[in-house]
Amino acid sequence: MLDEVERWLARRSWSVADRPLGRLLAAKQNTTVSVVLPALNEEATVGEIVTVIRDELMTDAVPLVDELVVVDSGSTDRTAEVAREAGARVVHRDAILPRLPAVPGKGEVLWRSLLATGGDIVCFVDADLREFSADFVSGIVGPLLTEPDVQFVKAMYDRPYGNEPGQGGRVTELVARPLLNLHWPQLAGFVQPLGGEYAARRTLLEQLPFPVGYGVELGLLVDALNLVGMDALAQVDVGTRLHRHQDGQALGRMAATIYRTAQLRLARGHLVRPALTQFERSAQGFVPRTHPVDTEERPPMREIGEYAARRAA
Repeated sequence: MLDEVERWLARRSWSVADRPLGRLLAAKQNTTVSVVLPALNEEATVGEIVTVIRDELMTDAVPLVDELVVVDSGSTDRTAEVAREAGARVVHRDAILPRLPAVPGKGEVLWRSLLATGGDIVCFVDADLREFSADFVSGIVGPLLTEPDVQFVKAMYDRPYGNEPGQGGRVTELVARPLLNLHWPQLAGFVQPLGGEYAARRTLLEQLPFPVGYGVELGLLVDALNLVGMDALAQVDVGTRLHRHQDGQALGRMAATIYRTAQLRLARGHLVRPALTQFERSAQGFVPRTHPVDTEERPPMREIGEYAARRAA
């Protein structure tokens, strides 16, 4: 298996510099590209991301991106206003497929975004990135334009924590990477398996179930491997990713969700107790706080009648 991963790394891991914009534009032809930013209270960063994409990838000289959509999942700050002022089309999560009540979670937003966009290639970018570079988009879209056999591309990057350099986040190193190496060793070559920046062909995404919460990245990666095979997956080095870091308890809840996502794919069974109890210190001592672990998944989008009708039209 190690030899197989090493062959994959040599064949399907690239740098953003390997595909200059001129090459991508020449390869694009009639292919359309949608960029989706899932956003919840990201007024401090979403505007800059939208501006960079519009100024560098949506001009007459560089028409790489055809559609830029911010899907707001209920922000209480100025996220929607800032994104709209910067030039994005803003859609509220609840306005997409309103007959199905939305549930909280990033995966829910990404799933619904398939119905709100039309591109042949869909590129997801987290809305909390700082010092954003257009390389995050052009880098992961590039192989999908130039390599017909590639269907799913993840960004890889350095991810500093404070002043410390690093290659992965804490949940990646403590939960996701061990799970993948033990149970899906073909995916051991992915540097950032939980990264929120990835692009895929719509024809693949519409066949995949979407975990509604933070398990969406691991779920999509594992399901894509099972559906299209290792050689259809790739990754591109886009440099350094800067973003805000969550506290330890939030990461604990994320880890539980990711483990649950993996467990479902291993046995399609059920956790005995799909909840996580954590502790907070108070004046009276440690107080337990119990949080549900996301267990819901949305079906492949092509099974949704509204989506099928929209694509047929």
